[in-house]
Amino acid sequence: MIKVEAIIRAQKIDEVKTALDAIGAGSMTVSEVRGRGQQKGITQTWRGAEYVVDFIPKSKIEVVVPDDKAEKVVDIICDVANTNHIGDGKIFLIPIKDAIRVRTKERGDAIL
Repeated sequence: MIKVEAIIRAQKIDEVKTALDAIGAGSMTVSEVRGRGQQKGITQTWRGAEYVVDFIPKSKIEVVVPDDKAEKVVDIICDVANTNHIGDGKIFLIPIKDAIRVRTKERGDAIL
């Protein structure tokens, strides 16, 4: 199993969710997060004064899928979340040793 953890633009979350649902990877956790990457924040003007927003609001999607489905999930997230601008996000792949359903104590890929 692989945990696909993607940090993307918040406005792309619904499109990504719909695309992942279409391939059967609909079980996910979504968190609203703030962070910064290469862009190191953005400068905005409010009431004539400039200020720097160091941490940009993003959404984090966490999806655990069987090994053979991970690359498809990555491709979908890259295709759907891409705007061709800096700040589109990052994807991390994390190996999962095991997964257990709390209610029944079932284990492994079957619970996904």
